Amino acid sequence: MKNPPETAYKATPKARQKLPLVTPTDLARKGVQDIAAAMNGILADVFAMYLKTKNFHWHMSGPHFRDYHVMLDEQAEQLYAMTDLIAERIRKLGGTTLRSIGHIARSQRVLDNDADFVEPSDMLSELRDDNKSLVTRLRETHGVCDEHHDIASASLIELWIDETERRTWFLYEASRRPDSSGH
Repeated sequence: MKNPPETAYKATPKARQKLPLVTPTDLARKGVQDIAAAMNGILADVFAMYLKTKNFHWHMSGPHFRDYHVMLDEQAEQLYAMTDLIAERIRKLGGTTLRSIGHIARSQRVLDNDADFVEPSDMLSELRDDNKSLVTRLRETHGVCDEHHDIASASLIELWIDETERRTWFLYEASRRPDSSGH
């Protein structure tokens, strides 16, 4: 039973035990489906950004190696920490989540970078743009949560927006050239 009917949530405890992955919630099934779909998209993007950030962390070079290497490692840890919270939130609502790397690849909107060499400034710019795009998607997902009165997911998303804006800011500042005015 891929998408259990609304009555599955009202089943007796014994009957519910026989239903696969049905978590009781007061949200309508349509809300659970919409939120799970939006959150799974975010989850795929965050996994893709985590791997891209680690890739750039591992392949960083140049005069600012240590600073960039450390910053990207910190950012990767923050992204990885988001993954479990996102997936568990989806499950708490009664949705199902990503199941494999292939599922992530089919769902992600963040572009991979498999280049043999990427200039450090290009790494920072690419990650800055990816984080900026993630903020947009987080705001869109927040709207889906608001529409279905999912305050808990919206609250988590607000924290992730702040974290993502901070990553964007750090990447922007780290990639500025000394002669740029920032305007």
